[in-house]
Amino acid sequence: MTVSVADRALTGGFALLERAMGYTLGGLVLVRPEHMAARTPCAAWDLRTLLLHMNHSLLTLHQAVAAGHLDLAAASNPEADYGDPTVDPVASLRNRACRMIGAWAASDGPVEIAIADRRLAAGFVAATGAVEVAVHGWDVARACGQDRPLPPALAGELHELCLLLVDDGDRPHRFGPEVELPSTANAGDRLLALLGRTP
Repeated sequence: MTVSVADRALTGGFALLERAMGYTLGGLVLVRPEHMAARTPCAAWDLRTLLLHMNHSLLTLHQAVAAGHLDLAAASNPEADYGDPTVDPVASLRNRACRMIGAWAASDGPVEIAIADRRLAAGFVAATGAVEVAVHGWDVARACGQDRPLPPALAGELHELCLLLVDDGDRPHRFGPEVELPSTANAGDRLLALLGRTP
């Protein structure tokens, strides 16, 4: 009997999130002050805006596991200090990542996380977070002018997961149109293309 992608996400979501975070943290060393105004693969976002968005995403993942529910109103409003130009978004992101991963690692639960009127398995929430973390990690490297491929095994698992998660209803608001690639493209490129990025 084969284990489905969804089953793997349920049982291994936190491990996937941890691996994605490791990849992204490794790429933050590329960021220099002069990169903050650089364009990113995310339409209309410069690098500073992307880093602040990532900070907020990690805060949301932290609160989800700590509280067992996700406050959608709070999730849509970044912390007030994000508008402060003196805040170093890279240092903040590193700190936020450590606290977020620590919260998930220390948690004995919840088994489910409430999001609006739905309840999702915590592993699935973590796996979904892994997609966001890893792909934005790639975005950061590109904004810094570097090609930093996603690890093949991680990319393959995230690509399989995204085939379940992403549909036409997500475009063009959350993702751009899927980019066509040759059949020989690797897992990392297929993941990026599925999410509207040109590898």
